[in-house]
Amino acid sequence: MTPLTMPLKTPAELAADHGWTKVLAFGAHPDDLDFGAAATVAGLTRAGVEVTYVVMTDGDAGGFEAENQHTMTERRHREQREAAAHLGVQDVEYLGERDGYLEASHAVMAKVVEAMRRHRPDAVFTMSPERDWDRLQRSHPDHLAAGEAVVRASYPAVENPFAYPELAARGLEAFHLKWLVVYCHPAARSNLAVDVTGFEQDKLAALRFHASQHPDVAAMEAFVLDGMERLHRDWLAASGSPAAAGTADSSVPAEAVSVPDHSTSSTTAVTADGRRRFVETFQLVSVNDPTTISGF
Repeated sequence: MTPLTMPLKTPAELAADHGWTKVLAFGAHPDDLDFGAAATVAGLTRAGVEVTYVVMTDGDAGGFEAENQHTMTERRHREQREAAAHLGVQDVEYLGERDGYLEASHAVMAKVVEAMRRHRPDAVFTMSPERDWDRLQRSHPDHLAAGEAVVRASYPAVENPFAYPELAARGLEAFHLKWLVVYCHPAARSNLAVDVTGFEQDKLAALRFHASQHPDVAAMEAFVLDGMERLHRDWLAASGSPAAAGTADSSVPAEAVSVPDHSTSSTTAVTADGRRRFVETFQLVSVNDPTTISGF
């Protein structure tokens, strides 16, 4: 079942269907999670789900002002904390890796497993470890490394009591993660569409906090809204109408932003009641369910 044929779920419905009360969300850089999932996150926290962000690098290679580069880590940490607070995120943690140098090493995976075991979430949001050849900018090397580290940690390391034994020695026992929610993924992998109508302004507000990354805020906002509207239009047109063609995805981080020509855009998705509708898409992966049989 593809996101274009499955029923749209609101974030609250998604959490209720899967029994999610606690979510741990990983991003390679400050702002990645807000580009990829902020509207869904806002809906989850509004529904009472506890969400914690884990940012794997400091974002120290970001920005556009060379003279202020020495303060970039502090600035990007602050921007992410403010954006997350707007969305209702419980806390923001930083793994402290260097921007542009992230690797799916055992040192990094141990940090990821430590966070998972400490929080013991029902679901983990992660970037995709899969390169997207249709939009290469989505596949920043740090994004791929973040996704690979989190996926490897999700199985088998987090549930293997003999992996990283120093964690068990600290009382961080192994557990079985149920769900991975993958964002910044190739469109062909999408199997979950979330109706985030009503939370699109929360997403824009969160992204505005990342001012160091946006030389043209208006263009960024138009790009994000256009992408979410296109996804809803594609869902409406799942019958295969030629007029439905379009694959824009709102889960694109800052590096991938291009400016569309909105003067001739025909992508606005408006329902019969006259409301504009917005969607975020993900790759939903069941790691452990009642039928799972696994070893290490």
